[in-house]
Amino acid sequence: MRRPRFIAEQARHAKGPIGRLIAFIMARETWSQNVRAIDALGIGQSDDVLDVGCGPGRSISALASMAPKGHVVGVDPSELMAEIAVRRNRRLVKARRAEVVVASTASLPFEDNTFDKALCVHVVYFWNDLGAAFTEISRVLKPGARFALVFRTSADQQAVKAFPAEVYRFPSLSEVIAPLEAAGFAIQRKDDLCCEPQTTPVLLVATKRQIRPE
Repeated sequence: MRRPRFIAEQARHAKGPIGRLIAFIMARETWSQNVRAIDALGIGQSDDVLDVGCGPGRSISALASMAPKGHVVGVDPSELMAEIAVRRNRRLVKARRAEVVVASTASLPFEDNTFDKALCVHVVYFWNDLGAAFTEISRVLKPGARFALVFRTSADQQAVKAFPAEVYRFPSLSEVIAPLEAAGFAIQRKDDLCCEPQTTPVLLVATKRQIRPE
């Protein structure tokens, strides 16, 4: 069944009472894919980790437990999602082991070469410019840093039919890989690409090159 546009809009930018309900649902529905991304990153004890589009922030505590000597930052464009994420992780935030920032992926408020690892789960559908987003993520990652990206592609016809095209844009695999490589990443893993038709979210694991290509 096709999801109503107003529900899809809440997934893109949650607000109000409905947004709180969507946050609760998202925390449960997307958790398994967040676990895939986290496992693929190989988090070290001292890693500084960025969760791009952190939503309700369920991943933040898991990341912090793996990086007890590091720092975890969640970023999301929704003030409501950031509020929920801070409340969920209030002890970590109070201890300054984690923080949540309201910002868009196209303009991340961090210095160059800040993070050792980054993940982004089910967010690319809402970006107007994949290249600009990947370039910005690359900028804030250290050379050699690992980036895990989970998303459904246009080959997943069930997803394409279930979500309104005015809100969700499901890219092809090549439409993601090309700008990712152009932003300075080398693809290390391409998981779940064997199934036809494609019904499993793709996991890409990439590493920021030591020197960005011209």
